[in-house]
Amino acid sequence: MSNVKEIIGLMDSPTEADKTLINKAYDFAQKAHDGHTRYSGEPSFNHLAATAVELARLGMGPKTIAAGLLHDTIEDVNIAPETIEKEFGKEILFLIDGVTKLGKLRYHGAERHRESLRKLLVATSKDVRVLIIKLADRLHNMRTLQFVPEEKRKRIALETIEIYAAIAHRLGMGMMRRELEDLAFEYAYPKEYKEVRALLTERTAQTMVHLEKMSRALKKELAKVGLTRFRTDHRVKGLYSLWRKLQRKDNDINKIYDIAALRIIVPSVEDCYRVLGMVHNLWRPLPNKIKDYIAFHKPNGYRSLHTTVFTGDGGIVEVQIRTEDMHNEAEIGIASHIFYKEGKRGDVKQSSFYWIRNLLPRFPQGGAAADTGGSRYKITKVPEWIEQLGSNQEDGDDYESSLRADFFSERVFVFTPKGDVVDLPVDSSPIDFAYAIHSDIGDHMAGAKVNGKMVTLDTKLHNGDIVEILTKKNSKPTRKWLESAKTTLARRHIRNALAR
Repeated sequence: MSNVKEIIGLMDSPTEADKTLINKAYDFAQKAHDGHTRYSGEPSFNHLAATAVELARLGMGPKTIAAGLLHDTIEDVNIAPETIEKEFGKEILFLIDGVTKLGKLRYHGAERHRESLRKLLVATSKDVRVLIIKLADRLHNMRTLQFVPEEKRKRIALETIEIYAAIAHRLGMGMMRRELEDLAFEYAYPKEYKEVRALLTERTAQTMVHLEKMSRALKKELAKVGLTRFRTDHRVKGLYSLWRKLQRKDNDINKIYDIAALRIIVPSVEDCYRVLGMVHNLWRPLPNKIKDYIAFHKPNGYRSLHTTVFTGDGGIVEVQIRTEDMHNEAEIGIASHIFYKEGKRGDVKQSSFYWIRNLLPRFPQGGAAADTGGSRYKITKVPEWIEQLGSNQEDGDDYESSLRADFFSERVFVFTPKGDVVDLPVDSSPIDFAYAIHSDIGDHMAGAKVNGKMVTLDTKLHNGDIVEILTKKNSKPTRKWLESAKTTLARRHIRNALAR
């Protein structure tokens, strides 16, 4: 079992007040859960301590960690909310209450979990910390899933893949997403899990030989030009992620080049591009396999340079080049920016997640806001996808299917002629693009160009497409547009226009 010293030791420069709060929450939860056990037979409190450790690792603040320790007190041991508020304040009660509500949601398959998704996403839009506590809670539950009755395991595993891992991905939490997916994969799809694990074990051994040779050669070349402040490591593709990719590649593992990737982590953005040039000088890159996610980061905030090269000894390997900050963001995503202290995390304005400050509600009592001080948070515009997820615009099956299309599917990003990035679900059309820009543009759309060529309005957009919308004053949406529109936003505006 994790102890309170371990939790505090993982925190980012905790004050004496922070330590006092964590100690108090730890002792309170331990006493409240005394005598309660889990399916494994271990004390229930062990799970709470493990959740708090995970939150501390993610860099969360003391109130979030305290809420992690206390998140089962209302639901499991019937501690009155008034008692929590009296002992720990309104903000921690707010977080615990949010996690408690999420804990009541149950996944029952794609056709029946509409209301659960709505509640989950509304809770997220109120305060993203609630969801991060829930993700940490779910991660430890998945690590001990073998002790849960067999008839429950598959439902929990599917729920983890379909909902929680998908949200971790959307929040840029790559490390959390990979572990959730791989822990769930074994129970959700046991036959496929065994097949992919055997395949990965065989192929990884071959790939690691290539990576070791490349790493040694690259270190020598970088030393020659005086670049010594860097480190390398490697990433092996997650089992579930590999299975999904095999499905897209006709189950041919020879078509997958990123089973393992060499990572090069350097001090600055300038060094990233400099190292990319050196990599290409040493090894021939594959055509169309160079991706610049620094200039055009992914919708979930991911930034890195990717290139796939021939190793010269029969291998093909992906190389990822990034700074330390980019690496932290890629691993823990949104969590790396929630607990922000001036002078510690760099310039908040440059953060890919600067808008997350808006998802941390104000708690005026005592002048506190979120986990640090109100003055440390810069209020900026929340991205439209978060605002849409928290709204209840459509009812019935259409809402559920829209939600899955908008949030739980893969995303594409396309560009305006001026180079602005527009984030859309896969299979979106120019209609979705137009309404994502502005409702007036959508309502008066007369045609569309993709990459300089006129296209029909039901054309599917792909990553990197440059889209230009042509408008006329007398143009209006038609009912047929509803068949081509994928996003909730576009369909809502089309229906409104048709009603008018």
